[in-house]
Amino acid sequence: MKISSITLYSLRMPLVAHFETSFGRIYERECVLVRLEAEGLTGWGECTADRDPGYSYETTGTVMHVLKEFVGPLLLGQDVADAADFQRRVAPVRGHHLAKAGVEMALWDLLGKRSGQSLSELFGGVRERVEVGVSVGLQDTTADLVRVVAGYIQKGYRRIKIKIKPGRDVSEARAVRAAFPDIKLQVDANSAYSLETAHILRPLDDLDLLLIEQPLFEDDIWDHRLFQRQLRTPICLDESVISPRHARYAIEMEACRIINIKPGRVGGLSQGLEIHHLCRQAGLPVWCGGMLETNIGRASNLAIAALPGFTLPGDISASDRYYRQDVTRETFTLNADSTIDVPTGPGLGVTVDEQRVRGFAFAEAHLG
Repeated sequence: MKISSITLYSLRMPLVAHFETSFGRIYERECVLVRLEAEGLTGWGECTADRDPGYSYETTGTVMHVLKEFVGPLLLGQDVADAADFQRRVAPVRGHHLAKAGVEMALWDLLGKRSGQSLSELFGGVRERVEVGVSVGLQDTTADLVRVVAGYIQKGYRRIKIKIKPGRDVSEARAVRAAFPDIKLQVDANSAYSLETAHILRPLDDLDLLLIEQPLFEDDIWDHRLFQRQLRTPICLDESVISPRHARYAIEMEACRIINIKPGRVGGLSQGLEIHHLCRQAGLPVWCGGMLETNIGRASNLAIAALPGFTLPGDISASDRYYRQDVTRETFTLNADSTIDVPTGPGLGVTVDEQRVRGFAFAEAHLG
């Protein structure tokens, strides 16, 4: 498709409640939305970088810079055939996966609209509904954590993920498990431990967890291999898997037993699809992680999570989990069986409310 223009919007959206991980606490979320124009169609994508370089070195500021100065010029006026062609064109820009993934998402939206197919259809999805869970950030006290978890269970979520960090780990997981002995439960450390300090997590083996997500350094696959040998509970890699190549390393090293696929982290939906296929061949379950996305990113996550290898509940959640008002006219709601419907309309299957986008935007750039 011949790309005629690219518009970038930096958004700042207040959260329903603060969200805290081992990186810190936030009360609002920033992101960058990408609007592509091609052949009379409009495609939307979301870059999941935030204001601060905690989860990733990329920020909303670097995304705007890289897309305006480097990625955008490679695409404007060019006939980009598909996602593989896009990846070839942007390969000279090293890294910056979150930035690239937002543009690739918008391209997929265009391709789906042109063909009249949903993203799930384009990917080969097999589910009309995706099983989901909720990610619960660190709370002020253990009692607060149990209360917040209880609220989400009452809303219908059947899988809970809690964030942990040193000093806020085993005791809090025990409290949640004691309060809810039958709930699907997992923990996420966001790289907060080293191999030398991770031994304090071994008692988690007694809590019947689905998984322990990214306990060690974000760039360390080898030490995860060593730590996995010390645990019965599966380790799930997130930050360490930044490409299909890294997924292959993790599989061959036996560094984990589960992989969290975030298309933004790995450079785009096409790269997430490749990791899904690698893991399915190796017999590793995968699930779709969340990055506090708007309904644009949420629609994309639901589409890829409809693939057969996504056998664990994703961190996708309903629209009202993070925002009182989103940027699309559609709202994603939680079904009674802790699932969310996969969009069926062409492309992403959502209609962006550009007035809302501009209402949340604090910066805008137009190319073309």
